[in-house]
Amino acid sequence: MDGNGRWAKKRGLPRTFGHKEGAAVFRKIGDYCRKLGIRYVTFYAFSTENWKRPADEVAALMDLFDSYLDDVERYAGRNTRIVFLGSKAPFRQSIRDKMLKLEENTRHCDGMTLMLAMNYGGRDDIVHAAKQAAELAAGGFIKPEDITEEMLSGMLYTGDAPDVDLVIRPSGEYRLSNFLIWQCAYAEYYFSDVLWPDFKASDLDKALAEYAERNRRFGGV
Repeated sequence: MDGNGRWAKKRGLPRTFGHKEGAAVFRKIGDYCRKLGIRYVTFYAFSTENWKRPADEVAALMDLFDSYLDDVERYAGRNTRIVFLGSKAPFRQSIRDKMLKLEENTRHCDGMTLMLAMNYGGRDDIVHAAKQAAELAAGGFIKPEDITEEMLSGMLYTGDAPDVDLVIRPSGEYRLSNFLIWQCAYAEYYFSDVLWPDFKASDLDKALAEYAERNRRFGGV
């Protein structure tokens, strides 16, 4: 969900105001994905690298996360499973408690799965999975030759979710930025100049329409 800070700067507003607007758009697009019948959707909310941002901006984002997680709870009544990608350890206790509660309360939901990448990095995700496999091997539960792509995939933060079909990158940037790099091995990419706070359902429709025209061969012919 990129471009919040630039959106605010263009309007002479603090970057934090852009993040608030971006959170509102997340709500709308999440609801629209559910309406369309999309089974899995992931939003990149905060990366492992975002901790390097100015302390006041990070603090404001944490406050926003804390309050907005209360709103995310409404998905529990809509048969939507909530999953958080990334380590919860760096977040303050109030945020961790809400994240754990949301995951537990929606674990049974089998409608849409909404994943929020918070303190997430694609390389960290792979290292996290590799450590789990190494611990199993060191404990004698598996042999190194037992490790497969399917096993490692299941140990990623995304767990049993399927690989990514479509990545939408708003704000005019043309890079993956350490987002689901294992899961995006055969993903299609759609880049948009629209800053995230201006992103609308019609922009998602455009991305989906272009995706529908893609020829996905997965290395075949």
